[in-house]
Amino acid sequence: MSFTVIIPARLASTRLPNKPLADLGGKPMIVRVAQRAAQSGAQQVVVATDHADIYDACRRNDIAVQMTRADHPSGTDRIAEVAATLGLPDDAVVVNVQGDEPLIDPSLIAATAALVARDVPMATAAHAIHDAADVFNPNVVKVVLDKNHRALYFSRATIPWHRDGFAQGKDALPKNYAPLRHIGLYAFRNGFLQDYPELPVSPLEQIEALEQLRVLWHGFPIAVHVTEHAPAAGVDTPEDLERVRRHFHP
Repeated sequence: MSFTVIIPARLASTRLPNKPLADLGGKPMIVRVAQRAAQSGAQQVVVATDHADIYDACRRNDIAVQMTRADHPSGTDRIAEVAATLGLPDDAVVVNVQGDEPLIDPSLIAATAALVARDVPMATAAHAIHDAADVFNPNVVKVVLDKNHRALYFSRATIPWHRDGFAQGKDALPKNYAPLRHIGLYAFRNGFLQDYPELPVSPLEQIEALEQLRVLWHGFPIAVHVTEHAPAAGVDTPEDLERVRRHFHP
């Protein structure tokens, strides 16, 4: 199937300034992400940015890039602008790949894109959690699915809550219990992506600080690809950056 990857990239980062331009084996991180995404079979890969330094870094490395407005409240709004600029039709599939995922699995991008059908305007991904610390960590977002692998709810809380198992303690996970961790990768039908910025912010989204809850709140389904392998972690901290750098400098 045909799909377009758009990578939103802002220079501002409270924990890691200038993150998209951090050097990874002689190339900026945003370039590494785009090159990785290109291995997914995407028809095109485009970086969406509001900063001239990111724009210039992409151009120097032959990465397609589009400048956007600076006032977008989220990456989803930013990629919607670029998808419109590219003139993509309503039924085109657009994948939002985060700009701090230089080790993202290209096959995960393709699998998530493949879920977006005419009756499912949006898709994302998840994997099973086997570590108790992650299950109870509010920074690890969980998702619960229905029988058709569509999201019922996303939460920072431990869902589903194993009533009987956790009554015995929380040091180890109950047998045959593996909650799903949400992976921040999104695919959209472009028609829905263009409508998304007009959807009113939902109370649940504000409480949990999870943008995808806006979609469920307004009654739209989100299909979820469950992968067997946890993806390599993205780059949020200086420690993350050093870990990823070792991949490019063995």
